Amino acid sequence: MSALAFDTLKFAQTLRDKANFTQTQSEGLASAIADATSDQLATKSDIRELKQDMREMELRLETKIESLRGDVLKWALGSIGFQTVIILGAVITLTRAVGHN
Repeated sequence: MSALAFDTLKFAQTLRDKANFTQTQSEGLASAIADATSDQLATKSDIRELKQDMREMELRLETKIESLRGDVLKWALGSIGFQTVIILGAVITLTRAVGHN
């Protein structure tokens, strides 16, 4: 991620002028703050890229969900058909068994 614009020179100069820091101290602190914040802040470009990645992931997930929905429907209908055949077979067998007595 890109960093927020941070004027290290101006910050170091302010530390020297208003807080009586030495040049080494002020430049060191300014550099440390710039380094610490540079990887933690997102730019508008970073956010746009993340949104695009999320949209692409959402489309992939929707595709997978639709595929799974079809699989579930196929298995459910197959199970219902199989159960129907089993029940009809049992009814026919019972009917024949009762009819022979």
